[in-house]
Amino acid sequence: MIVLSSCNTETKKQDKKEITFIEEGELRISRDKYYNQLYGFWLGQCIANWTGLVTEMDKIGNIGDIKTGNFYTREDWGKPDQPSIWGEGIPSDLSPTIDFVFKNTDEIWGSDDDTDIEYMYQHLLYTNNTSILSPQQISDGWLKHIIHEEENFLWVSNQKAFDLMKEGVLPPETGNPNKNEHFEMIDAQLTTEIFGLFAPTRPDIALKIAHLPIQTTAREESEHISKFYVTMYSLASKTSSNKTISQQIYWMANQAREILPDTSYAAHMFDYTQKLFESGIPWEQTRDSIYYRYQVNQEDGYDITSKNLYCNGCFAAGINFAASLVSLFYGEGDLKETIKIGTLSGWDSDNPTATWGGLIGFMIGKDGIEEAFGRKFSNQYNIHRTRQNFPNDGIDSFENMAKKGLRVTDRIVKEEMGGTIDLEKNTWIIPLKHWK
Repeated sequence: MIVLSSCNTETKKQDKKEITFIEEGELRISRDKYYNQLYGFWLGQCIANWTGLVTEMDKIGNIGDIKTGNFYTREDWGKPDQPSIWGEGIPSDLSPTIDFVFKNTDEIWGSDDDTDIEYMYQHLLYTNNTSILSPQQISDGWLKHIIHEEENFLWVSNQKAFDLMKEGVLPPETGNPNKNEHFEMIDAQLTTEIFGLFAPTRPDIALKIAHLPIQTTAREESEHISKFYVTMYSLASKTSSNKTISQQIYWMANQAREILPDTSYAAHMFDYTQKLFESGIPWEQTRDSIYYRYQVNQEDGYDITSKNLYCNGCFAAGINFAASLVSLFYGEGDLKETIKIGTLSGWDSDNPTATWGGLIGFMIGKDGIEEAFGRKFSNQYNIHRTRQNFPNDGIDSFENMAKKGLRVTDRIVKEEMGGTIDLEKNTWIIPLKHWK
């Protein structure tokens, strides 16, 4: 139910772009439904993460073959997996073929870097009884819960930020380009989306509470892209029964586009990918065009190839953002199709799949995921596969994780949004704002 109120405005500065937020009323959101959606977020993210891991870094673009980049196509789904760049000629041990990876009801999902830092941030918000994490709380959490020696499942900017924390450097300095040479990499994109879920329908608040976690590892373009994902996640609660999920996602994406400075390569990537999608060409052709435009020709200011990085910057924020948009647009809100396209699109394929698997999983909830796949899944999660020092030897459940997410959101609704909780109806009453 939306209750209209008089309009007020406030202007905030975001990356040299003026965003005006306008009050537009109130929205009631069922906490019971949100619980099911938070469960769906964790389940959808795990399914997509582990499926994407099958092809992670198999296809990163071959500059010597400027026609196609030697990528997978839809015809490769269900066929043998090919080795990754570090696979030493051996395909993934997760699945002999490129296919969905599931955990049955008697098994346990393992954590991975696409889910474990988000799990840690939720835990830190919950245990510290706060809406906004401080630099010290973030550092203390990283130092306690991340293994200090290899294998610690950290890479590029996350690893550098962690090394700096061990030296006593606090966020946001851990993401400062003068201290962290990997600030352009993908890391913040896969560790901060969850903050959007803690601020339902209010991207202004989501960006506020995610600001420091994002800047822990990212700046400039990688920071813009992370804000895009956080905004998408926040807007996922502001849905309409008059629109299909495809229409809702398309609206959310174009709303989040407003966060990207028009001069940024991220904005150009969004506009270019959307234009190709709307032209009606196959997703493979769009993906190949992105490869040619950004890795071969280095257009729109995306110059990673010229930096001669390992694997041509296959971990970079930009190229993986563009690849994620391919699966987002062409998946059209279908969970299975979005995961398939993301898995086959190339580069760091478990990241875009996890991002959109979590988003769509949230939108359709636990029940919608089970209906989409026609089966039940494990509800157990082992955070100690990649992290340490959590209760119960690291074994948790999606039910418990969703309950903690509700508690965190309760606090943010009251403390940051000025909203209330109707205990009788078990709903949040959230003052709405939108930008123009």
